[in-house]
Amino acid sequence: MIPKECKRLAEVDFPIAVVSKHAAREKSIRHGHPSTLHLWWARRPLASCRAMLLALLLPDPADPHCPKYFKKEARKILAPLPVTLEPDDEGLRKALLEFIGDFANWDLSCNPMYAEAGRTLVKAAHGEEPPLVVDPFAGGGSIPLEALRLGCEAFASDLNPVACLILKVLLEDIPRHGPELAEELRRVGGEIKKQAEKELAEFYPKDPDGAAPIAYLWARTVKCESPNCGAEIPLARSFLFCQSSGWQCGLRHTVIRKHGKRPEIEFEIAASARGQHQEIAQRTIKDGRATCPACGAVLSSERVREQITEQGGRPDVIFDTNGNRIGGARLLAVVTMCNNSRERKYRQPTTQDYQAVWKAHQRMNLLVHQWEKAGKKGPCPLPDEPIDPQRPSANARGLSAVTRYGARVFGDLFSLRQALVHTLLGVIVGKSGLPSLVLGKTIRHCNAFAFWHKGSQTVAGAFGRHALPMSWDFPEFYPLYEFAGGVGNAIDELVGAVSQIASGIPKMGQTQLADATNHPLPNDSATVWFTDPPYYDAIPYSDLSDFFFVWLKRMMARDPLLRDPYEASNPLTPKAAEVIQSQKDRDPTGRVKDRQYYEDAMAQAFSEGRRVLKEDGIASVVFAHKTTEGWEALLSGIVRGGWAITGSWPIATERGARLLARDTAALATSVHLVCRPRPEDASVGDWSEVLRELPNRVGDWMECLQGEGIRGADLVFACIGPALEIFSRYSKVETAEGREVKLAEYLEKVWEVVGRTALEQILGTEEARARNGMAGVLEEDARLTALFLWTLQATNAEDKNEKSKGKSQDVEEEEELDEDDEEPTPKGKAKGYSLVFDVVRRFAQPLGIDLPKWENRIIKTEKGVIRLLGIADRSKQLFGEEGARASADIIEKQPMKNLQRVLFPELEKEQAPKLRVRGQRKGVVLDPAAADFQNQRNITTLDRVHAAMLLQSGGQTNALRALVKAEQERSPDFLRLANALSALYPKGSEEKRLLDAMLLAVPR
Repeated sequence: MIPKECKRLAEVDFPIAVVSKHAAREKSIRHGHPSTLHLWWARRPLASCRAMLLALLLPDPADPHCPKYFKKEARKILAPLPVTLEPDDEGLRKALLEFIGDFANWDLSCNPMYAEAGRTLVKAAHGEEPPLVVDPFAGGGSIPLEALRLGCEAFASDLNPVACLILKVLLEDIPRHGPELAEELRRVGGEIKKQAEKELAEFYPKDPDGAAPIAYLWARTVKCESPNCGAEIPLARSFLFCQSSGWQCGLRHTVIRKHGKRPEIEFEIAASARGQHQEIAQRTIKDGRATCPACGAVLSSERVREQITEQGGRPDVIFDTNGNRIGGARLLAVVTMCNNSRERKYRQPTTQDYQAVWKAHQRMNLLVHQWEKAGKKGPCPLPDEPIDPQRPSANARGLSAVTRYGARVFGDLFSLRQALVHTLLGVIVGKSGLPSLVLGKTIRHCNAFAFWHKGSQTVAGAFGRHALPMSWDFPEFYPLYEFAGGVGNAIDELVGAVSQIASGIPKMGQTQLADATNHPLPNDSATVWFTDPPYYDAIPYSDLSDFFFVWLKRMMARDPLLRDPYEASNPLTPKAAEVIQSQKDRDPTGRVKDRQYYEDAMAQAFSEGRRVLKEDGIASVVFAHKTTEGWEALLSGIVRGGWAITGSWPIATERGARLLARDTAALATSVHLVCRPRPEDASVGDWSEVLRELPNRVGDWMECLQGEGIRGADLVFACIGPALEIFSRYSKVETAEGREVKLAEYLEKVWEVVGRTALEQILGTEEARARNGMAGVLEEDARLTALFLWTLQATNAEDKNEKSKGKSQDVEEEEELDEDDEEPTPKGKAKGYSLVFDVVRRFAQPLGIDLPKWENRIIKTEKGVIRLLGIADRSKQLFGEEGARASADIIEKQPMKNLQRVLFPELEKEQAPKLRVRGQRKGVVLDPAAADFQNQRNITTLDRVHAAMLLQSGGQTNALRALVKAEQERSPDFLRLANALSALYPKGSEEKRLLDAMLLAVPR
């Protein structure tokens, strides 16, 4: 057994780069991966969970308290493996870390040699009794699954019924039945598919020529409100349906005008080889505003919203009593395929297509009528659970967007034919957990918020984001065709996942629906407490899971998991006890779920974790939220819960190209904090000693992480962990006067130290002079820009060769999504780079940077986000109104003779263009004709660098060389800043291109 004095590997070292590579690569793996069982949001990669668990479970061989027996056994276990095994204890530590990194590889996860080595190492460390791993926010189950793989006992709980269903299948059903379950599922799946074909055939009829319609491409509609028009406008983000390497296909439209009638818009298929001209109709909806193809009038976003709301927010066709379409959704095109060919063809809709939909409407309405006639026993066949518009999802996301367009119940999120499919499949699939996941996968793709992927010509499911943005056009696919999300595909994916899991998991775990703040386990029962808690206000799990829950509970009405055990009258997943930050939600006592609620609930959950953990136990908490509020609330909960942080490892678990990462500081890493229960008799810390230790600790850690490829915001938040190691080891920290220092005050110092350390690295050692107010330090705007770009740097843990390989379906979905069309965006939106306001403020304040001073000069703040203005935005500032045009035009109209003499009038006064710098309060015009020109000193080094970049952009080579030469003679600051910014701007950006080209003009 490991003595409690002995450090674990996770507290001394970790193979960050190797594990990050495997974790990021795992996002592109589909076949056999447990994530294919059912969608769960922000699921942790198995690679990072497996590696961190091993590091938490194994002692450090170089620790003097490490048992000799373990070191002896570890050498025997590692000897047959391809690791470098040196004779000393440090060499054994390196070998164990090498093994942990290698075993993180998905390809080795079920390798018998590696799996047995992992389990035997754990057994050598903990004896015959397997250690118990507890995860109270288990979600998709990655952590407890990997605990079972390593031979541990696992207890997984979650408040969410959908999560618990996934956990039960993953941790109990599959290990209980083993590989035979896959074959049984394949057999049952065949029967399900065969019966479904009979039930659904009349609602998806084949074409007269035998071609099978595999997808129907729909668009919601509104009426043009322009006088003398009134045309029906199909709302489509794009009329291009296919864009492959060889050809493209879409729709072109014509406007039919008949005397005395409103214009009608007709479509025809337009197909051509790529590169050949073929007119495709322009999109009709942008930023929530609709453009009429008949008259060109624009319908405001408010009127679009009102018209959709008048239709009940539903995505359905409106029929008259005879089954003729009179409004609502319009069928744009039908995708077909012949049995002997995989080629997709596109045709115009026919009367038969609408008649099939009409039949489905009649059948679904009949089922509802029969339910009503029977006294409304049980749930309505068409989900009537309310999507409450009075309770928007966390951070105004989740399902709140759809309620603004009239959706009121969950049945409104599906067309009636789609709802009928789910109802009939629910009856066919049965009432057991594993087959029910077939329906879950179909629901994700068969709804009014999926979209047509024009590259692969397939249906991409909903939830490419952690929300349902309003969808104007959507595909409806035939669920028995082999699309992703189709019944056959779902069964195949389940069979593959079951086979993979069953072959690698030797024992069952335990699952329970439970509240993390009131854990069901007894005291001192767990060896490892490892969890990935809710990310503050980032993901509204309960709101999103309701999308699936309403269907699953209809199919599995008697399953005790699929209910709210805390509020019997709640028809949806539990909300009151969910630990999130949401100003619109309340806990069971009526308390608003603000930041303080989140901190208190997290502190209670961490306190419960400390209670169930053994005295010699260890914990890890995963967090990947990008706001300072979320981080500080979590850390406050950890410290208040009685924990001391003893390690912090950022592991790259996300793709840098994912949707939320574009031009923002979305994190690529998840920080894994390692914690121990803080001793009851922990001493009181001295504030001055803590502050003395902080810079060295942060500086050393930044250097270490940069060597592992960690950059930008990932590096910032990863530094908080080691900084907290200093603070959290004490029962409290006091000043010399006896005043207790709160965590918030300490974190302000942490941000200051991180910012100063970063600036010293970026701008050189002279920046350290700023601490003593000495000269030679670059101005505020240069420091702000440098820190801004430094924070935006992306962690790149993916191997370049892996990027070229096949993408997962999720990658395709996220990359295809364009902007959220539900709200209008400002016209002429400028380009730039964005950071959350509070992140910028945390850096700026302690470094003496006055943000308001630079507003509209180098930054622009909107809705809690600060955008760093691009070089094009500054043209007008630096060169006046004429600068709104290309800088080349400016220079052509006003010949440039040594522009540097205007920038630096002390050199020579000659006529040259005006250089203007506008601040927030008043404009400053630098005009050589002005009498007080010599006294105007608002021009900064950054302004000069930007002016030079604009000269480079305008092709003014002579003026640029003269400017650079004058700068070299004047001060080293210009080139120091230019080189620093060149290293910071993203590769491929226009700013970096201009800087690099400009620097080539520097005389050598």
